[in-house]
Amino acid sequence: MKNTGNCPTFLVVGVLILCCLSNVRSDASDHRYKDGDADPLYANKVGPFHNPSETYRYFDLPFCSPDHVKEKKEALGEVLNGDRLVSAPYKLNFRDEKDSSVVCKKKLSKDEVAFFRKAVDKDYYFQMYYDDLPIWGFIGKVDKEGKADRSEYKYFLYKHIQFDILYNKDRVIEISARMDPHSLVDLTEDKEVDAEFMYTVKWKETDTPFEKRMEKYSMSSSLPHHLEIHWFSIINSCVTVLLLTGFLATILMRVLKNDFIKYGQDEEAADDQEETGWKYIHGDVFRFPKYNSLFAAALGSGTQLFTLMVFIFMLALVGVFYPYNRGALFTALVVLYALTSGIAGYTATSFYCQLEGKNWVRNLLLTGCLFCGPLFLTFCFLNTVAIAYSATAALPFGTIVVIVLIWTLVTSPLLVLGGIAGKNSKAEFQAPCRTTKYPREIPPLPWYRSAIPQMAMAGFLPFSAIYIELYYIFASVWGHRIYTIYSILFIVFIILLIVTAFITVALTYFQLAAEDHEWWWRSFLCGGSTGLFIYAYCLYYYFARSDMSGFMQTSFFFGYMACICYGFLLMLGTVGFRASLLFVRHIYKSIKCE
Repeated sequence: MKNTGNCPTFLVVGVLILCCLSNVRSDASDHRYKDGDADPLYANKVGPFHNPSETYRYFDLPFCSPDHVKEKKEALGEVLNGDRLVSAPYKLNFRDEKDSSVVCKKKLSKDEVAFFRKAVDKDYYFQMYYDDLPIWGFIGKVDKEGKADRSEYKYFLYKHIQFDILYNKDRVIEISARMDPHSLVDLTEDKEVDAEFMYTVKWKETDTPFEKRMEKYSMSSSLPHHLEIHWFSIINSCVTVLLLTGFLATILMRVLKNDFIKYGQDEEAADDQEETGWKYIHGDVFRFPKYNSLFAAALGSGTQLFTLMVFIFMLALVGVFYPYNRGALFTALVVLYALTSGIAGYTATSFYCQLEGKNWVRNLLLTGCLFCGPLFLTFCFLNTVAIAYSATAALPFGTIVVIVLIWTLVTSPLLVLGGIAGKNSKAEFQAPCRTTKYPREIPPLPWYRSAIPQMAMAGFLPFSAIYIELYYIFASVWGHRIYTIYSILFIVFIILLIVTAFITVALTYFQLAAEDHEWWWRSFLCGGSTGLFIYAYCLYYYFARSDMSGFMQTSFFFGYMACICYGFLLMLGTVGFRASLLFVRHIYKSIKCE
């Protein structure tokens, strides 16, 4: 038991490291400049506006490139985020204004014209960074006015960009880019075109303090009409939770009270009462489930993911994931997942030993692969797709090596240490009733009491409590909307846990009342079925609420969402089972078992 203290220590150290790293990243942009000081502008990526995963390097398009393209060193999370910053050809020295300064004169070949036209047709946008502040803009426009036939559309490339920069004394506060709608290159025909690319830089003083320069980006998700929708979602969910929990608590308390009275006074009189059938399976209700190694591994992985979510929310609520802290969330996920693997090992192995399992090493291997395995296979496929597309989502070999090293040197050792601690805990399963030698036969049950209808009932209510908030999360992860209201998201998460626990407990009671004692896997699957509903929502979001298209974006969306929903199934399944186990122990402690 002494070894178990290592896991919380590792977690605390990891959270402190992450907080320090986030501070280091923000300090890097606390630059002070003198007039004329060089502050490099970095070009990040280009891609179709409606396909956020399909992004390419900026100079994959035939823009004017500097003589020596300098790549900016990226942190792990930034590379995972698909960022590939390189020096841009524009010179934006501090408080140095420029008016229609020429970047380069270029003759675009037929192939380059066709390449640009295809990009403009797909609504390609660019992203740059100046002093750690993001800049966006579209590379061109399509003239569709009064043209019914697509073949009549005209395609134009912007060739003049204006940078408007706000400064406060010696610091950059805000930057935006505007494209000159009158300075265009016609790309409609396949012919060589002369293009003169220019840029203008305007500086203006502002009173906004440096510490508040990021508030502009978080305000979009805090606008009054957005907050009204969010709070309506919260109130709607809270009312659902209160009604559900009150309703279930009242029914269960009343029914259980009647059961306890009947069993306490006259057990024989209750023999034919179907609603009190749970008493008669007391010799089977604590019979260990089939596939106990897989069950324990699922609980271990679910507990790890639950812990991971709690720590991510802690970091979000203290402000680590401010807008455009590039890659902070990915870094946190990788580091915290590695540090919490000891929790998975300890939980899975200790529970497996309680279930009288003998091969704890195999159980530990299963725990390590249960979530990581599908995630790794999905990553291999999607990374291959990204490489085929030459997209920035394709991870460099060095980054893959770093992740493998983290998994080998941190995740695996902690998993093994947790497993050894779990094996040595020698905890016994606390069962209020003795289990009989032979299992009782389960009576024939109507179709709606089988696993799939029960999972559908169990998943619908928790999903209905979160589906409004899901849209905003999807629009942020799979779009360009900024999400910063983590306090509301945390409340929604708490509501999700409460509803999942209560609905699983209620269904477990009805299952036991029907004298069906195989409740272990059922409670896990009912609790986790919300993950399947979220994946069904993915289909609705893709086809009805988004304009995503193409094989790469489609495979990225459904591939990674499958992994996320699978993670939710494991996490909420663990919550559902733990709640049911507490409930089942409580009711069987309250009666005299023969």
